[in-house]
Amino acid sequence: RAMEVPPSPFPMSRAAAPALGYLRYLRGGPGRALELREVRGARREDIKDVGHKYYLELELEDVLDNARAVPCTAEVLYPLGSPASAPDVQVTLQGQLQSTEGADNEFYSRTRSLEQELEAQNIPDSHGRVPPELEPLLRLGAAAAGFVIWQNSRENTHLNLAQIKHLKQVKRPDEFLQFDYVLLLHEMVSQEILPWEVTVLWHPGDSVQVLQDT
Repeated sequence: RAMEVPPSPFPMSRAAAPALGYLRYLRGGPGRALELREVRGARREDIKDVGHKYYLELELEDVLDNARAVPCTAEVLYPLGSPASAPDVQVTLQGQLQSTEGADNEFYSRTRSLEQELEAQNIPDSHGRVPPELEPLLRLGAAAAGFVIWQNSRENTHLNLAQIKHLKQVKRPDEFLQFDYVLLLHEMVSQEILPWEVTVLWHPGDSVQVLQDT
């Protein structure tokens, strides 16, 4: 039984949150910022004994590519009977994202050459400002937050990254960069602010890896 969802209700924007989170986790990093510009359309299908499936048409923005519009479609399935299960998300981009190879390599080289491990807090600050040198770390944190949002979204929640409360680089013997983040997520339905600790590994050419999230 399929039920059409009109263009602007809350369930649609809530279902868009894990879709954007999943895509940020999969394709995000220090050199790419993806934002949701608009939910262009949606319908919901109630699948008997399986769950509720949302079909979404989204317009994203590739912020660092001259704010270019990136249309995409997403399917978000909330399974029945398992409240602890993450939604099953599939996303299809229409068009290519700009290569981040140059920006990623520059960030990696600069960070590897630092004598002191990076440490920062309150990104953005209370006035919404982000120092330019911290912007790649905010984007990396947003990719990690994407994983947390995808894994912890439910049909009646709407999670969003509010702020990086703290981050600290951890030296490693291998080629990866490691950062310990404390993320503040805004649960927009209950208006709660939820702190989340994540350990993030990253290397140019690889997807972001979230080792733990609590």
